Amino acid sequence: MPRIKIEWLNCDDAVRVEKYTDSHNSDGSVMEREEEGFTYLACQQLEYAAGDKYRITLEHPNRYLVVQMDEALYPSLVYVKGNVWEYELPLSYKQAYPEKAFVGVKHYVTARYATDSEISQYRNLALNAHDQKHDSSAFPHAHANVETRNDPTFFARNAIDGIYANSSHGSYPYQSWGINQQADAELTLDFGRTVELDRLGLVLRGDFPHDSWWREVTVVFSDGSEERLHPVKSRSIQYFDIHPRRVEWLVLKRLIRGDEALYPALTQIEAFGRNAL
Repeated sequence: MPRIKIEWLNCDDAVRVEKYTDSHNSDGSVMEREEEGFTYLACQQLEYAAGDKYRITLEHPNRYLVVQMDEALYPSLVYVKGNVWEYELPLSYKQAYPEKAFVGVKHYVTARYATDSEISQYRNLALNAHDQKHDSSAFPHAHANVETRNDPTFFARNAIDGIYANSSHGSYPYQSWGINQQADAELTLDFGRTVELDRLGLVLRGDFPHDSWWREVTVVFSDGSEERLHPVKSRSIQYFDIHPRRVEWLVLKRLIRGDEALYPALTQIEAFGRNAL
């Protein structure tokens, strides 16, 4: 099993360490324990600071990992391109995260290689609670040509974070992808590798009557094909079976409002299928 390493870095890319005293070591600083295929980092006396990040280094490139960078986040199965993934702690974007995330002085984070069964299973390939606003080499990754007021509660990444609350809008747990009333708004879901899809799911934000909704959504795929979806005004997950295809990304575009309310938004997108192995 190849090795994997995790480090906690500050804004200057220097490794942060914890100094402590116990019965075995009067000046300990090792926070990480590294095994073949698995690593964790634990501490009891360090507080996060602006610019902090975790760096995951892989022995071999282009691997599937299961990561959890905070106890308040769901573990995520991600595909890492290259040998290094950096997770920038979203201390400036915390409105879209649980109150207990990234706080305190006691922390435990983990990363491991995914199993063969996890990699090959049929699942929602869009889900990634660890997505970031900017491309970080971990996929899936969502980005858009507009995000309302550059407000973290309306970032594209919110649409794949696994949080489905949609009866309001704004801070956690009601974050969403907001389009700032822009008619040409588009959201791109990049898988970072070839996947096989046959079903999509949409959760429209439903803060009615503040919100509008989309009666038509065009999905453009990396193979050049398109599908037109026709959601209804509902807070429930709406599923759409699509022609099976092998793609690397998809784009939601040509979003047609269903009424005159000004603020349609997307709470979650799901994309079901398998990795093309």
